[in-house]
Amino acid sequence: MGRFEGRVAVVTGGASGIGEAVVRALHAEGAAVVVADVQDEPGHSLCAELGRRTRFAHTDVTVEDHVSDAVDLAVADFGRLDLMFNNAGVMGALGPIDRTPMADADLTLAVNLRGVLCGLKHAARVMKPQRSGVIISTSSPAGLLGGVGPHVYSAAKSAVIGLSKSVAAELRPFNIRVNTIVPGAVVSPMTATVVAGDAGDLDGATAALGASALMDRALTPGDVAAGVLYLASDAASYVTGVTLPVDAGMTGISGTSPYTTGRYEQPMMLLEAGRTTVAPGRA
Repeated sequence: MGRFEGRVAVVTGGASGIGEAVVRALHAEGAAVVVADVQDEPGHSLCAELGRRTRFAHTDVTVEDHVSDAVDLAVADFGRLDLMFNNAGVMGALGPIDRTPMADADLTLAVNLRGVLCGLKHAARVMKPQRSGVIISTSSPAGLLGGVGPHVYSAAKSAVIGLSKSVAAELRPFNIRVNTIVPGAVVSPMTATVVAGDAGDLDGATAALGASALMDRALTPGDVAAGVLYLASDAASYVTGVTLPVDAGMTGISGTSPYTTGRYEQPMMLLEAGRTTVAPGRA
């Protein structure tokens, strides 16, 4: 019996990248999953591969009826909704702020923020009468730090965190938990386009991201899926309103400690007016 036996999830952006990893992990642990994505071919292929307990719903998250239909499909075919993972997102508008086309900005906000709002709305519609459920949305380090993502993307991802905390306060009395996951730069087709110049070059993306990784390897979609499944599981049954980074400390640790290298490799004391003493036994 898996942790999610008998539970039902909707995963937006579920046909590739982080979403696909979460779909696979949930299904492996017993959940029924609706893969909600605008990418028809990979979505259908994933469901065909996993077989029973999966459905594909063509879902453009900028269209509220699509999001609503994906939720309704989960309830119609599997009887309930236990997890809504609002994961669909795009980098969207790139470039200097003074040259940003507003149409590009509007679409970026529509996918990355309005789409999450739609997911929260329609998940709550089903979960409130159940008086149970978990809603998780994907943000980004760009939502917490300046200069690590495009402008409009950063604004949307910051707003996802604020929106999730606000909704968490509303839904807490209904035993519905609402949290946010913050993945670092993860190996995915979208990231591969940025760092390797080819959405299909995942090996190139792995090498490029691994070379600059804060830990000993590149972040994988499976790493992020582990964080999502924790937040969705009973192990996190008292966890709501939190923002969980899966980023090797990028957003929480400003840099490498200078107090473990060079002259500081040996224990010592730094005292008044710069006076130093070496720890006993280390002279």
